[in-house]
Amino acid sequence: MDDQEHQSAEGYRVLARKYRPASFDDLIGQGPMVRTLTNAFKTGRIAQAYMLTGVRGVGKTTTARILARALNYEIPGEISSPTIDMPRLGTHCQAIMEGRHVDIMEMDAASHTSINDIREIIEAARYKPVSARYKVYIIDEVHMLSTAAFNGLLKTLEEPPEHVKFIFATTEIRKVPVTVLSRCQRFDLRRIDAGEMAAYMQSMCDKEQVEIEEDALQMIARAGEGSVRDSLSLLDQAISHGAGKITAETTRQMLGLADRARIIDLFEALMKGDIAKALEELKSQYDIGAEPAVVLSDLADFVHLVTRLKLTPDASSEAAATEAEKTRGRDFSTHLSVRVLSRAWQMLLKGLAEVQSSPRPLASAEMVLVRMAYVADLPSPDEALRMLANRDFRPPMPTGAGSGPSTPPDATLPAHSGPQDQQDMPPQGMPHQGPSDPSQGGGPTAMQAGSGMNSGVNPANQPTPDLQRGHADPAQTEKANLRLVSSQSEMQVARQARANPPSGHENTASPVKPVITRFEQIIALAKSHRDIALQFTLESAVRPVSVEPGRVVVAYDGADGEAFQTKLSRKLSEWTGERWLVDLTREGGGATLFERKEEREKQAREEADNHPLVEAVRKAFPGSKVVDVRINRDFEEEFLAPVIEDPDEDGDMSLTIDDADEFGLDNL
Repeated sequence: MDDQEHQSAEGYRVLARKYRPASFDDLIGQGPMVRTLTNAFKTGRIAQAYMLTGVRGVGKTTTARILARALNYEIPGEISSPTIDMPRLGTHCQAIMEGRHVDIMEMDAASHTSINDIREIIEAARYKPVSARYKVYIIDEVHMLSTAAFNGLLKTLEEPPEHVKFIFATTEIRKVPVTVLSRCQRFDLRRIDAGEMAAYMQSMCDKEQVEIEEDALQMIARAGEGSVRDSLSLLDQAISHGAGKITAETTRQMLGLADRARIIDLFEALMKGDIAKALEELKSQYDIGAEPAVVLSDLADFVHLVTRLKLTPDASSEAAATEAEKTRGRDFSTHLSVRVLSRAWQMLLKGLAEVQSSPRPLASAEMVLVRMAYVADLPSPDEALRMLANRDFRPPMPTGAGSGPSTPPDATLPAHSGPQDQQDMPPQGMPHQGPSDPSQGGGPTAMQAGSGMNSGVNPANQPTPDLQRGHADPAQTEKANLRLVSSQSEMQVARQARANPPSGHENTASPVKPVITRFEQIIALAKSHRDIALQFTLESAVRPVSVEPGRVVVAYDGADGEAFQTKLSRKLSEWTGERWLVDLTREGGGATLFERKEEREKQAREEADNHPLVEAVRKAFPGSKVVDVRINRDFEEEFLAPVIEDPDEDGDMSLTIDDADEFGLDNL
């Protein structure tokens, strides 16, 4: 009772002030800095200025006061020099720690930013300390000083009197001029690990005789985000909220957090594709006070933990995770692939930003969970292309209202075999398409149905797919599959389908071969095969003379004529399947492609300059001029489309590469 009356008489002090460290032994989590200062003090290598930086609440101001105490630590007859070891209070210690020592001056740069404030420091620095060994200036939030103030401090900071020491503290180290940083010894105070912070708070609870559960400690330590002051402020609040006994439930309600065990249940529902259960769990946690953004953030933390458990065996020793998280996380890590986990992480990060900026956070969070459940077992683009090439891809069918993926996230997607093959049978009235493996002469079904060439099938007579019974038109299914991959992959599959027509077709055409009759077609071939070096050479250094099947004559401006001749002949033979003869000449030839482009642009500019509308604009706005001329149709599209012969029954059908690709993809 006497203690309570004494505390009431002097006023309550929050834990962050009551247990503020008084020596380097009391500091937690700053081992590298303490080691450096210890060795410096032992060898007498004490700098004239120190820069302490770090996030809020990690102990910058406290460290500055401890450092000032160490510089002036003195016990008559025992210690008379700076030291890190301070077993008991010295002559000046109490006044320094309370901020009332005459030779230890603290200044808040946020409210003293001008050059006049720095002038006062410079003037006072000339005089020796009154009673202490050093006159120490502690400037907090030093980045708030004005440019003039920084400039005025430089000379004194570089060559201060021997009895003056400067200690700066800042949370914005990038805003401090490098000229100031170069004159200081810099120490970066790191965030405190959650496990170390939990142990530190447990010791305080023991001193305060407060019961606290382990899970509650972990929640507060995580919420503090490595800041000692933030964590102790939350602990103070939790003590008041729990009336002397802190439980995980009361802490969760106080912080508005989600139950970590229920977060794991939510993750499990998402990975199983049980959307109804996932949405119900989210709504339940929202009703008891958990913010949607906090739920997604905790979900992302668990995904990160599972990924670490999968890749790093010793990740289970992380003290910030509860035992339930470690146990169930190990189980998930053995069943989920890195692909699934990394995709879930990316979707949660993007979804978290959406929820934080949304006027309806709960609805946005629900949509994020829906996306996660349906995308959980989708293959990556390269896997989808590989499955498509092997005819081994089947999109999951919904199993009921509110259901997500019908297969586990890591289950191998089944091949078309057994009784399920009846789903791959063509609709009534459609002929069998032959082997599905492209290597056996069969192409993708979507290509056959999409092009409609030589199939003899009237699309109007095809029955409407009945998705409710699980029967789908193979062409429509394949079309949906193709959209999962990139446009480049679609182009490759489309070309492969046209190059390998189904064996079941009548009047099967021979393999498609490009017919070269113009020089621009050679450039287009190089571009389509992504031979950038050859394409650039053909456009900038080659003047075409004549082009006919199997032979091309050009004038070459380069010095490596023989090497170019050999390379072009070899490439044309590879691309067309025919032997090509390349002749070089130094005379004749038209303009290069680059020269033709420049001429076209010049002509377009002249036409624009002489256009009546442009002249009218010049008259209306004297001094105006044409800055740029843009051509509606690109030069390459007009002149560089190589012709591919794809004979039909009459043998007179031809399409360009671009037109054929467009035709095939637009009709998938």
